Amino acid sequence: MNPATPYAVDLLVVGGGVNGAGIARDAAGRGLTVLLCDKGDLAGATSSASSKLIHGGLRYLEFGELRLVREALAEREVLLGIAPHLVRPAAFVLPHDRTLRPRWMLRLALLLYDHLGRRRKLPASRRIDPRYDALGSPLRPDVTAAFVYADCRVDDARLVIANARDAARRGARVMPRCEFLGAERSGEAWQVRLGDGSGANFIVRARAIANAGGPWAIEIARRCGAAHGAAALRLVKGSHIVVPRLYMGEQAFLLQNDDRRVVFVLPFAQEFSLIGTTELPFEGDPAGVRCTDDEASYLCRAVNRWFAKPIAPQAIRWRFAGVRPLYEDHAANASAVTRDYVLLLDAGQGAAPLLSVLGGKITTYRRLAEHALERLAPHLPQPRGAWTSKEPLLGGDLPGGDPDAAAESLRKQYPWLEAGAAQRFVARYGSEAAAVLGGAQIAADLGAEFGPGLSAREVDWFCREEWAESADDILWRRTKAGLGADDAARARLEAYLTSQAAVARPRR
Repeated sequence: MNPATPYAVDLLVVGGGVNGAGIARDAAGRGLTVLLCDKGDLAGATSSASSKLIHGGLRYLEFGELRLVREALAEREVLLGIAPHLVRPAAFVLPHDRTLRPRWMLRLALLLYDHLGRRRKLPASRRIDPRYDALGSPLRPDVTAAFVYADCRVDDARLVIANARDAARRGARVMPRCEFLGAERSGEAWQVRLGDGSGANFIVRARAIANAGGPWAIEIARRCGAAHGAAALRLVKGSHIVVPRLYMGEQAFLLQNDDRRVVFVLPFAQEFSLIGTTELPFEGDPAGVRCTDDEASYLCRAVNRWFAKPIAPQAIRWRFAGVRPLYEDHAANASAVTRDYVLLLDAGQGAAPLLSVLGGKITTYRRLAEHALERLAPHLPQPRGAWTSKEPLLGGDLPGGDPDAAAESLRKQYPWLEAGAAQRFVARYGSEAAAVLGGAQIAADLGAEFGPGLSAREVDWFCREEWAESADDILWRRTKAGLGADDAARARLEAYLTSQAAVARPRR
């Protein structure tokens, strides 16, 4: 964007996480002019530090969150349809013993979970004896009862990228590393100041602002002169650890802990297992959040309570933490705070509106975006109606919605591609995998490798099509190749990015 050129949009979206990207995509598809900005990388905070789940939230039933669970279960089905490469079904094993919630309570909760939402693509829950069922093989031999239910895993950061790219394809301007500095009402529009970090400021005129700043939402509202009354966020820290693969199956586990919390264990990045999450009150700068040694040990103990093969903190290959910006409902503990979202609209008589998003979870981001556009509709040019529930995300138009079949088809097109690599390409890019591979005739045509599963061809794609600029953008958000990249591979990647700095970036 040229700082000297005035720029006007219908909607400015502040925040490049999943909610902001979802709102931008929805608005652009309705025919509105849209600008999405974020002070860092897309999915640079909470939206790349989640538990990687698209789920109804089984444990939220314990707190009476029926509306949220129903909406999340319905969205689970929608996202399976529009992003089958990023959202994958999984069997979740819930082991049981007599010291925790009674068995009848779990069975009743699962029956409600089965029937509360529209379940068309996933099987119903059932009881198993883990001693004689392969799904329970990682558990200790004295665990004699378990339930199995269906939910989904997701690549959270790539879900954000897919929404942002889809928004850009529909005309939105996407500007990561562009900070929202403040805004003032000028008649029926906002005069907005943005900065790109180099000292250059931009002035944008916007009919409306959607504040999807996550942990920074209240601060962004203050920069607009809106306090939203007594509304507040409750920041809750969630930490995760990644260890070498604990078992060979594709099932996930939901483990009850003696503090009545639950911990998930998920297959992750082919060769690893993801374990999380903790829930602790957080104060301070969300940008500095870290997984502590105590939290890592807590997660190891939670697994060791149930698994036959113990793990120790020394096995951890990666740890990360995120800050969940939950709506402050004054619940007694962090686990009980609502995961529902609240949309606060600041719009006086004839004044430009500010809509702030407080709370929410990744599963319901698309529905949140619909609700946001409904609230803003009276203040914007009359756009088309809701549309995102049926239209696939970029890469999501797989034949039959089948990623495995898509990987087999990709191998027929590129016979030199190994099966694991084909699956990885489909998981990252969906139906766009062939566009990334281009005319490559052999593996060497993909260029230099920067660790296992990351080629120069893909790095160029991330920089040209997905707004990546740094090694961390690529190693930890566009991919999880950082798990296999040593210091030398990272140094090669950084040198390559420097040498390729003139590679065309997506239009700003």
